[in-house]
Amino acid sequence: HPNNFCLRILVFLFQHKDAYQAILDGVKGGAKEKRLAAQFIPKFFKHFPELADSAINAQLDLCEDEDVSIRRQAIKELPQFATGDNLPRVADILTQLLQSDDSAEFNLVNNALLSIFKMDAKGTLGGLFSQILQGEDIVRERAIKFLSTKLKTLPEEVMTKEVEEFILTESKKVLEDVTGEEFVLFMKILSGLKSLQTVSGRQQLVELVAEQADLEQTFNPSDPDCVDRLLQCTRQAVPLFSKNVHSTRFVTYFCEHVLPNLSSLTTPVEGLDIQLEVLKLLAEMSSFCGDMEKLESNLKKLFDKLLEYMPLPPEEAENGENAGNEEPKLQFSYVECLLYSFHQLGRKLPDFLTAKLNAEKLKDFKIRLQYFARGLQVYIRQLRLALQGKTGEALKTEENKIKVVALKITNNINVLIKDLFHIPPSYKSTVTLSWKPVQKADASQKRASEDTTSSSPPKKASAGPKRDARQIYNPPSGKYSSNLGSFSYGKLGN
Repeated sequence: HPNNFCLRILVFLFQHKDAYQAILDGVKGGAKEKRLAAQFIPKFFKHFPELADSAINAQLDLCEDEDVSIRRQAIKELPQFATGDNLPRVADILTQLLQSDDSAEFNLVNNALLSIFKMDAKGTLGGLFSQILQGEDIVRERAIKFLSTKLKTLPEEVMTKEVEEFILTESKKVLEDVTGEEFVLFMKILSGLKSLQTVSGRQQLVELVAEQADLEQTFNPSDPDCVDRLLQCTRQAVPLFSKNVHSTRFVTYFCEHVLPNLSSLTTPVEGLDIQLEVLKLLAEMSSFCGDMEKLESNLKKLFDKLLEYMPLPPEEAENGENAGNEEPKLQFSYVECLLYSFHQLGRKLPDFLTAKLNAEKLKDFKIRLQYFARGLQVYIRQLRLALQGKTGEALKTEENKIKVVALKITNNINVLIKDLFHIPPSYKSTVTLSWKPVQKADASQKRASEDTTSSSPPKKASAGPKRDARQIYNPPSGKYSSNLGSFSYGKLGN
């Protein structure tokens, strides 16, 4: 019987320590000796603590053998060595083995790591983070991906509060020097931790992102890496903001440093409309901005930028025809973002337009607003007519999907402009930004109710905002163009 056979071997080994040593030496033999060694070294490992280092080293040699079947056998048995002080070392070894390009071998390593995770999570994490901080690039990359995909599969009894605190502490060390892709993965890891889904937890994550964004530095719009880092960090911060976790620091930075340099921004991402991307992020953050120190000054910067995209009407000749000036191009996608941001911050200083602007400036703004609103009504009617009666499959064509988005954009602008036409201006209307899904229930109210119950954490938030293929809506120049086919559309690059 196999058990009796093993018992006899064990008795023999107890009596002859050098016999176990002979098994260890088997790793230097032929294929048969190595296969036997791969099985028997871990089987009797715990009975010879004085030979622990030699046994682990011998098994490690087998894990690196040229024969793939021997490697797989050796890797499969590695968790048997994960006892006491040996566990972090075994975790370290398994982490290094993640670099394997053999799919079966790679899966064995993953399974082995998960099995020792359940024995000692902190010890296993110690091995993983050791390689992330000091290992080769390929090992670091795969160890980070292991954490980002496997941690969420572990049960609560494994992922204790102490373990999550250890992950946060070690992650902060790694975040001192990471690539953009690594940063996104670590935010996915951290935002998935139960202890960081409370108000205070999300606030910690926002502070972590702000530190990574380096909001104290001077912003350089001509440096693609500087711009990309700011956008990467902001995208990670946006899902964390709520009525109790404010976006003030980011909104302030965008208003003071990014908006004034909007036209000179550069990006390493081909095909990305960097200006629209910035304005979208600002719009999303503006809903959760708290008390701002330089509110009037930043509203003025936002107002001035809005004017750039809201042109004056062209001069008319005496006969009422266009005096020859080219009709301005109306960029509705940009205006939606800027108007929404101005509307959100304007609620905090409702008399900005009437009390903070001189009469000439206010008159100029109203002329621009009226001209824009007049053209807007034309485009809304054209879009509604083009979509009238279309349902189901007809609305799924690329052309009609763009028109649906365009209608959302123009309707949003229409609602926001109506508020500003009030005397005094009103900031009561609410709209859903055109690229955001319409929620059945008010998402901000839901988040607010979650925030007030920190003892019962909210459901896991997504790790980061999805980069949607946002359509830019540029209607034709010319106030009363009825040629819908001449609309100029473009795509926001992924």
